[in-house]
Amino acid sequence: MKIAVIYGGTRKSGNTEWLTKQVINGVKVKEFHLSNYQIDAIKDHRHSEGGFPLVDDDYQQLIQEIMTYETLIFATPIYWYSMSGMMKNFIDRWSQTLRDPEMKHFKKCMENKQAYVIAVGGDQPTIKGLPMIQQFQYIFDFMGMKFLGYILGEGNKPRDIEKDTKAISAAKEMNKVISQGNEA
Repeated sequence: MKIAVIYGGTRKSGNTEWLTKQVINGVKVKEFHLSNYQIDAIKDHRHSEGGFPLVDDDYQQLIQEIMTYETLIFATPIYWYSMSGMMKNFIDRWSQTLRDPEMKHFKKCMENKQAYVIAVGGDQPTIKGLPMIQQFQYIFDFMGMKFLGYILGEGNKPRDIEKDTKAISAAKEMNKVISQGNEA
């Protein structure tokens, strides 16, 4: 099973990345930090006569590579009770890909994927982060992806996540599941 981690944070080695590393410990994965790519915000041309124009950024190359993975782990800090803006821009661009005549296979390809979400934030994320998890569930449902689980951790300042024993325990459990699936 080929696994890709898609990081939506801007802080290298931040709380979300630290928790995600507990999940992927010992597992072969490819890590994509969205902050290393230029991904422009979507300009909605769904109903324009000419459709979406080409965008000169890194999105097309990135999505084509990510499509080669079977399992996607979406790792995002919780910003204002939702996913990061970079993660949202990346997913918003799927609207463009769904209408790209060169990418007619996009939705069919995504239907064969399984997904996990790992998110860390302050202000009671295990409660207030649930609407974001529901948002991911709707996204995955629309795309036909299998949503296999999530972890919500608490951390605001650097290294705060290391005190969240429940999230760390959940990460170890998710690691077992992913490790077993990775052996197949």
